Amino acid sequence: MNLILVCLSFSLIFPISHCALQKPPPLPILPIPTASQVQWQLSSMALFFHFGTNTFTDSEWGTGRVDPSVFNPTRLNTTQWVQVAKDSGFNRVILTAKHHDGFCLWPSEYTEYSVKSTSWRNGSGDVVKELSLAAKEAGVDLGLYLSPWDRHEGCYGKTLEYNEFYLGQMTELLTRYGEIKEVWLDGAKGEGEKDMEYFFDSWFSLIHQHQPGAIIFSDAGPDTRWIGDEAGVAGSTCWSLFNRSSAQIGNTDPIYSQGGDPSGHDWVPAECDVSIRPGWFWHASEVPKSAIKLLDIYYKSVGRNCLLLLNVPPNSSGLISDEDIQVLKEFSELRRSIFSDNLAGNAILNASSTRGSIGDSRFDPYNIFKEGIYTYWAPEENVSDWALHLNLQESVSFNVLQVQEPIYMGQRIMAFHLEVLNEDGDWRMVINGTTVGYQRLLHFPNVESQHLKFVIDKSRADPLISYLGIYMDQFSIVNSAFHRSSPANINSSQVLWQAIHNHSTTASI
Repeated sequence: MNLILVCLSFSLIFPISHCALQKPPPLPILPIPTASQVQWQLSSMALFFHFGTNTFTDSEWGTGRVDPSVFNPTRLNTTQWVQVAKDSGFNRVILTAKHHDGFCLWPSEYTEYSVKSTSWRNGSGDVVKELSLAAKEAGVDLGLYLSPWDRHEGCYGKTLEYNEFYLGQMTELLTRYGEIKEVWLDGAKGEGEKDMEYFFDSWFSLIHQHQPGAIIFSDAGPDTRWIGDEAGVAGSTCWSLFNRSSAQIGNTDPIYSQGGDPSGHDWVPAECDVSIRPGWFWHASEVPKSAIKLLDIYYKSVGRNCLLLLNVPPNSSGLISDEDIQVLKEFSELRRSIFSDNLAGNAILNASSTRGSIGDSRFDPYNIFKEGIYTYWAPEENVSDWALHLNLQESVSFNVLQVQEPIYMGQRIMAFHLEVLNEDGDWRMVINGTTVGYQRLLHFPNVESQHLKFVIDKSRADPLISYLGIYMDQFSIVNSAFHRSSPANINSSQVLWQAIHNHSTTASI
């Protein structure tokens, strides 16, 4: 009643908004992602399918002069590809609809150099269509790569003519196959090739016109950028902030790409592409990376605010190879074994401060134990002490820290560290980091403690934490410098699989 009287009295002098009962959320700090960019980031991982005439000629960069009749995947099954992706925790797939050799996996009306000139499906086949239907049925997002460099078409090198040709093919892909979630472009071109100006701005406009929800990838965005290497490794500091004006497709500084720009005016998060095999296309002589190696890449890509784009090339029969499937299965089990149980989930939590009134659940520190980025802890404004104290209620061993920010509010954190209370009653720093973004994973030597303190040292604005977790990784090895390496004794899939099984059984008790 007293509050009502106060508000009525104030309303005679001040607008009614001065009597708001709830403190509003903090202002987002620009730049911020679009809705499509947020959804892209939430997917965390995607599978890349490099497939084409190179698959049958043991090549990486085709010449564009190979007889299309070599393309004959007698057992092609895109449903298997999509199921492998889904079973392994990937909910997005991207296909090389046309690679540098110019061979098209759909029956393009602009060239004869396509599946329609093969005996596969009696010349009536369409890999893009089959994959689009399989992805839609499984609820998996579809992306397409249309190589700008084309070593087959005679008009390549004639700027106006080729740009028209390219946009014609792009229009086919964007209007025939339902919703396309990502369009993948690059600036790859061999030395000594014809000079060619690409009308990227026209391409981007056309893509967004036909597929307004699609994310466009290139060396320099506009929606997501290349990390600058093909090892799947981001910089230990990695901003989604970027200046597109400081980057040029086909000629971007890899150091700038790996780290992003804390002063960047554009939101262009990074995508880390790497192949499960030494090559990008399938080769009978090659074997896949181990699951432990993929886990290491995961820490250095997804764990550094990026999306992991893992290439798993179908073989010449048109299927994902059994050995690749086995590694993906082991990789999935490793992630599940490590990250399925947040060891801090039952902690008693105290924050240095909390925004708004006591009991305002919108900014409560316990929001950091809720899955997802749409709830968060916010400290009180105009303070510089930002810390979360966790009492785990018992001594716990762990070696992985996970932190997430609500990126739709902007990327904020510039430096942070984690401390534990040791047996002597002293706080000891365990690990420190710089950027967080959508997700940061830090792996370090085993520590054991009941009391933890997560401290934010520097931030572009009031820091916001949407999730915090600690975990035990019993598979990777960390040296004293916090660098991970693969265990020498885990080269056998059978040995690794047994270790995963034993750990999973123990963790579930």
